[in-house]
Amino acid sequence: MKRPSVGAWAAFAIGVAYFIVPLVATVEFSMRIRRGTYSLDAYANVLSDPAFWHTFGFSAASALATIVAGTLLVVPTAYWIRLKLSWLRPYVEFVTLMPLVIPAIVLVFGYLKLYNSSSLLPMTASTWSTDVLLVCGYVVLALPYLYRAVDTGLRTIDVRSLTEAAESLGARRSTILFRVIFPNVRAAVLSGAFLTFAIVIGEFTLASLLDRPAFGPYLQLVGANKAYEPSALAFIAFAVTWACMGLIQLFARDPTARSVKV
Repeated sequence: MKRPSVGAWAAFAIGVAYFIVPLVATVEFSMRIRRGTYSLDAYANVLSDPAFWHTFGFSAASALATIVAGTLLVVPTAYWIRLKLSWLRPYVEFVTLMPLVIPAIVLVFGYLKLYNSSSLLPMTASTWSTDVLLVCGYVVLALPYLYRAVDTGLRTIDVRSLTEAAESLGARRSTILFRVIFPNVRAAVLSGAFLTFAIVIGEFTLASLLDRPAFGPYLQLVGANKAYEPSALAFIAFAVTWACMGLIQLFARDPTARSVKV
């Protein structure tokens, strides 16, 4: 077996340093709230703040609602395009890329213009309808990641053969979708779901302009008024993101799989 070259190890070391050094510096700074000694007071201040739990809980609930709504929108659409409407794929891919081109602030100003309290559909007139509007905005922002994750998962399976086999056994389309297609793209759906979760947790523009108590505006507020707590919050947000990535690896495993010894 050929050993890695010195250049490969050097590139790996530079990459690790580029990733680790800022994180270590952030953690080190967050622990210097007491002069001359390290402490976890900044983390204690953050975790003891009721606003932290309220905003994080709100964003987590919004993320779960976004994942459910986005999955129910994307999976049937991607499945039907791959099965019957392959000529539509370029157009759908173009539409799902639009959130990467159009800034979120343009989206939210459009919402405020179309759905304000004086419009025909006043969705910003009440708390629950504003929350629904916020989740719809999050679904739009997550489309580029969720659609591509699901579409990649569908490419790894023979959608047509699975559908024809299920139809030959008398299965309806809803049964095929939820009992055949969803289990086969579980890993892809989970990948898109946790990416969506990470996006929603840190999103600022939509939540701020719609005046909702989300985690993103809370991060900005703490960063504008305190010194050490923002670094603690940054590390906590980083840990949440990596926890999501770990959950992808955990839940994406096939529980029925068995290792074969040769």
